[in-house]
Amino acid sequence: MKVDRSSPAMLEAENLNAIEVPMPAYLLLIVAVLSRFIPHAPLFNFTAVGGSLLYFGARRSWREMLVPMAAFMATDYVLTAFVYRYDFHTAGYVLTWLWYAAAMVLGRILLHDKTTVARLVSAVVLGPTSFFLVSNFAVWIGSDMYAHTLAGLGDCYVAALAFHGYETDLISTAIVAGLAFGVPALMRRNSAAQVAPISR
Repeated sequence: MKVDRSSPAMLEAENLNAIEVPMPAYLLLIVAVLSRFIPHAPLFNFTAVGGSLLYFGARRSWREMLVPMAAFMATDYVLTAFVYRYDFHTAGYVLTWLWYAAAMVLGRILLHDKTTVARLVSAVVLGPTSFFLVSNFAVWIGSDMYAHTLAGLGDCYVAALAFHGYETDLISTAIVAGLAFGVPALMRRNSAAQVAPISR
């Protein structure tokens, strides 16, 4: 069975494949940066950071991953120094910056070659969970709020469950990643369904 690849429907499907790779990753990155400046009320305490990092890692090259790294590092500085008006200490952000890179690597490993529901769910769970563990480890090791013992580390994580917004991070990552990966897939499937064979 042969398919006419010059048909409008087939051309549209190929165009969707071509557009998905370069454009949404950068558009989603912009949305993620802007989302960090939105006032974080208790019910809306989420950003597009986790989902955008997973998507960027899955859809862009290793070299291009420097772009979101630079964008989020700059955002951390602006928020800390000018929005929250705290002293900015690079050492306090090293683990967070390493997590940015790790989230993109996670997206690359799980979702670059093959994107399935199981792989996407795994990435969505691992992303926020790893950030929760890393960011609160940084709080524990970099401050005197908790005793520097295993018990103190446990207390830090327990307290963070109420204030860190882990559940919100998980939900926001699921929403953002689900839309980023799901909408193009549905559009491709719909376009492919409209392509009719013209000969056998």
